[in-house]
Amino acid sequence: MTGWTLNEKNLVATAAAAAPSVHNTQPWVLEFHEDHEVRLYERLDRPLPHHDPLGRDRLISCGAALEHVRLAMRILGWLPQIALRHDGARVTTTGRAEPSTVDRRRHGAIVARHSHRRPFAARPVAAALRAELLTAHHTDGVGVRRLYDDETPALARLLHHAALALRADDAYQRELAAWTAPVRDPLPGAGVSSAIRRTSTLPWGGLVRRTTMVPDVPTLTGRLRGELILLLETPDDGPFDHVRAGTAAEQIWLAAVDTGLAGALSTQPFQLHEVRAGLVEALSLSGFPQLMLRFGHQV
Repeated sequence: MTGWTLNEKNLVATAAAAAPSVHNTQPWVLEFHEDHEVRLYERLDRPLPHHDPLGRDRLISCGAALEHVRLAMRILGWLPQIALRHDGARVTTTGRAEPSTVDRRRHGAIVARHSHRRPFAARPVAAALRAELLTAHHTDGVGVRRLYDDETPALARLLHHAALALRADDAYQRELAAWTAPVRDPLPGAGVSSAIRRTSTLPWGGLVRRTTMVPDVPTLTGRLRGELILLLETPDDGPFDHVRAGTAAEQIWLAAVDTGLAGALSTQPFQLHEVRAGLVEALSLSGFPQLMLRFGHQV
């Protein structure tokens, strides 16, 4: 039986804490066990009943944290193996190996990753980068669907509807306010920054507040056409699918950061049944859409 050193625990815990989570609630807890095993459990004491009534975003967040744990263990020279269980996720080791160059670069991208809440530069993502991101994840059971220019009007209509619905939802707005911290950089688990209120957020890339300006559908369509937009879908819509979607999304996002792109993950619109159903119909999806990733170059 071999244990963890304090430095090893700190490396893994710090990586997990840097994972994106819904409203920055950090809805997970880590346990360190013998033989370099890590267990990640979903925290049920940080519910968001109006934003995330089914807990889907909470599990997507846990999936992103799992990817950070995996990368940290690779940096420590372990070969991690993830098993999803009904009582949480178990990360065990199958041996030792030096981390690859990709492992090191993706782990390094963790500290550089942040949500880009402004328009991207008017420079399209190169075809080679688009192709790289479409194959950047290695999570079974998750499909990646790129949106093309002729599909953006349908997406714009659905996102426009979602933004108006969330902006007018009193319960949603009270819940968001409760998870808003009066600092620019809240600690992990302390909510989102109140500074976001004072920026010109975009309703498909940032949090929808009372003051969020929602562009009309033609304007929104034009803006979407300047971005690389990826939809992640799963064959089913159970808890394991949600965790896997979060893991795959974070793998893609870190790969994008490593190439110099800015990005953001959006799940808010997917909480509305009519938006998810509309995406399936408009895009002829074969699975369940779980989230949207946006990428581009910073201004």
